[in-house]
Amino acid sequence: MGKNLTKRSDDYSKWYNELVIKADLAENSGVRGCMVIKPYGFAIWEKMQAGLDKMFKETGHENAYFPLFIPKSYLSKEASHVEGFAKECAVVTHYRLKNAEDGSGIVVDPEARLEEELIVRPTSETIIWDTYRKWIQSYRDLPLLINQWANVVRWEMRTRLFLRTAEFLWQEGHTAHETEKEAIEEAEKIMHLYAEFVEGHMAVPVIKGIKTESERFAGAVETYCIEALMQDGRALQAGTSHFLGQNFAKAFDVKFATRDGKQEHVWATSWGVSTRLMGALVMTHSDDNGLVLPPKLAPIQVVIVPIYKGIAQLEAISEKVEPLVKELRSKGISVKYDNRDTHKPGFKFNEYELKGVPVRLAIGQRDMDNGTYEVARRDTLEKETIAMDEVGSKIEFLLEDIQKNIYQKALEFRTGHITEVDSYDEFKTVLEEKGGFILAHWDGTLETEDRIKEETKATIRCIPIDAKAEAGNCMVTGKPSSKRVLFAKAY
Repeated sequence: MGKNLTKRSDDYSKWYNELVIKADLAENSGVRGCMVIKPYGFAIWEKMQAGLDKMFKETGHENAYFPLFIPKSYLSKEASHVEGFAKECAVVTHYRLKNAEDGSGIVVDPEARLEEELIVRPTSETIIWDTYRKWIQSYRDLPLLINQWANVVRWEMRTRLFLRTAEFLWQEGHTAHETEKEAIEEAEKIMHLYAEFVEGHMAVPVIKGIKTESERFAGAVETYCIEALMQDGRALQAGTSHFLGQNFAKAFDVKFATRDGKQEHVWATSWGVSTRLMGALVMTHSDDNGLVLPPKLAPIQVVIVPIYKGIAQLEAISEKVEPLVKELRSKGISVKYDNRDTHKPGFKFNEYELKGVPVRLAIGQRDMDNGTYEVARRDTLEKETIAMDEVGSKIEFLLEDIQKNIYQKALEFRTGHITEVDSYDEFKTVLEEKGGFILAHWDGTLETEDRIKEETKATIRCIPIDAKAEAGNCMVTGKPSSKRVLFAKAY
């Protein structure tokens, strides 16, 4: 199985697109800007879902489901929200088709126009807050901690598999609280939860921070985020959590009876991560040979490939392998024994390397005679020979070690690509020649932020929550600044 992948150093974007397709993660569909997530790619997404869903439920959240369609009037109720999404909305205007009278095909029935247009959800704040008005009457109904797994549509013109598509999968949490303090704590808690998942499961280091006013979610008072760095030196926003204040509660008149009998609007949050995490996973770890998957998210953690001549050898190898397969599965390790007789071992080695399977075992007649397996790890491509009675414990160690190693490798890359600069000229030089994250002083104005973005294509990714107080001067205007903020070119 020839990979024929473009090298990252030659064309990173082309390498990414080829890898997503050749590794059977996803492909473009017949609908412009939409993708088909293939079984192998969806298996990774399912593991992401399972990990996140467990963390949500452990923190008291419950899952529900809300309509795909949102009446246009709902979006109009929160001014900044509709302004933020107006250019990305898909709109349903009719509810029926009919055969054309001239026999040319199917046409929209002009008599079947909807009284009010429906928006295919770009996000669900409005439909959910209209619902919450019925659910919340008293402080006893709070906090309301709801999450939904769903699809959304944002009419993107420039699309790329997983990173930016017209339709994508995600989860969106929407919570209501009695006090401002509780809502802020919720938004911050979810930011930390996302970081824990992305670092712990995906092995992707992130920087936690707060978005600037211009980068906030439409309708939010504050947006918290986690930012990751890809191997090409570009940033990727891996998750966001929003403190919505009382904006949506006021827009949809969601009030509750307080403990002292008064009527107040609730305090709100919303938060989400999407299949964009799949893109982050690919771009953070993978190499010129294909995917490199963290064991915690790999659909197949261990593959065993028999090397044999004739059916008798295959049967003998299979008999020897069977107890190991049972042992590994009893430990919760996903293992595949690939005894297909339609492909040669070399093809299989290439296939599983391309698909990022963390550990590969090979066993032939010589191994049978010696009581050994050849064990190869995907992250370093190292091979070693292990005794059969030790291979089970060795695999457990390898899976843990690979998870740690790829995180450490990504962390070292990011550490080496965070640069502090003090002048605008130095900023431009680093941005073009090195890339990565740049820490620099900024005067806090929208005018300066817009100028930097227009002149360099770099944006303020966040104001890091652990940014230390440091008196300085804006690299552009020279005005006073109290801390450095994080810049980068981004996806």
